[in-house]
Amino acid sequence: MRGSMIRPLGVALLLGAAACAAPKGPPSQKVTIPKGASFRAAAESLAAHGLVRSVRLFGAYAKVRGRDRSMRYGTYMLSRGASWNELLDDLRRGKGIVHTVTIPEGLDLAQIVPLLAEALDVSRDSLEMAVRDSSLRRELDIPTPNLEGYLFPDTYTFPDQVSAHEAVRAMVHRFETLWRPEWDAALDSLKLTRHDAVTLASIVEREVRRREEGPVVAAVYLNRLRARMPLQADPTVTYALGKRPGRVYFKDLRVVSAYNTYRVLGLPPGPIGSPGLASLMAALHPAHVPYKFFVAHPDGHHEFRTTYREHLAAIRLVRSAPVPDSATREVNAMRAARDSAARAVGAPIESLTPIIAPRKKRP
Repeated sequence: MRGSMIRPLGVALLLGAAACAAPKGPPSQKVTIPKGASFRAAAESLAAHGLVRSVRLFGAYAKVRGRDRSMRYGTYMLSRGASWNELLDDLRRGKGIVHTVTIPEGLDLAQIVPLLAEALDVSRDSLEMAVRDSSLRRELDIPTPNLEGYLFPDTYTFPDQVSAHEAVRAMVHRFETLWRPEWDAALDSLKLTRHDAVTLASIVEREVRRREEGPVVAAVYLNRLRARMPLQADPTVTYALGKRPGRVYFKDLRVVSAYNTYRVLGLPPGPIGSPGLASLMAALHPAHVPYKFFVAHPDGHHEFRTTYREHLAAIRLVRSAPVPDSATREVNAMRAARDSAARAVGAPIESLTPIIAPRKKRP
């Protein structure tokens, strides 16, 4: 009797040992075990990713070892070279669980922090502290009190139980890794600091819906800076108000903030969000154009003009342009906001409303 019990166990163990060599491929695989999944579903997922050869034999091995009822759900990075015993141990202990989070381009810290908190299961307070890390700010030579603009938008995979500081440092490191040495020469030619360029790129990121217009929009703002004209960038106003990007009303222009580029000359103190690579490139390599004004069509593309008289004509053009029958709901919503879009960048501050205080330099 005893021998008959040992025999199946020995066979299963031998089968497991023989099958542990995985097929050729990447050294590790990302595998997701959804919450509530059965062990067989988990085994099928492992097999689909080339981590085990036989679902049936792997299941039998797990049952013999008493490991077919204990596993943690989640997304794992598992090694192809792992034995069946190691795989079962990883599933039981949750070893190799990772958290993937995507940070879209243009988000600011007020939007990024809750995304990270939920994805990484860390507290918002710890993340708020991490994005104010003084040592990181010194390393990057950031004059603002936080890392706004420097958490590079990308898709990140973090190990389980990563700390807030580790996650933030990894995102900042991605920014530093992507910053190209030749960009420093571009800064010199534009007479900008890196912080200035990131700030400009963050505004471009919020203004542009068509990537090919990024260098032109960047050129408009740089031309206005050189002419000592206010930027009058709506996204800086919504940032100053702590609002999501969208329609800006005349009353919004009253906000007293160094980020209100209708009231304060020059660039704002720092970025208003995290620019992507395309917007950074646009800020560092602006188009060679004389434009100082632009106005948005309902579909998001812009009319660029050099003089204010031309700009007024462009506004009339945009207002009279019909929205195509095939326009989306978003385009129709933008029609309702056309007056705000038409104001976009361009009208002298005095012509907008008499209640706005005189322009002043940012100290």
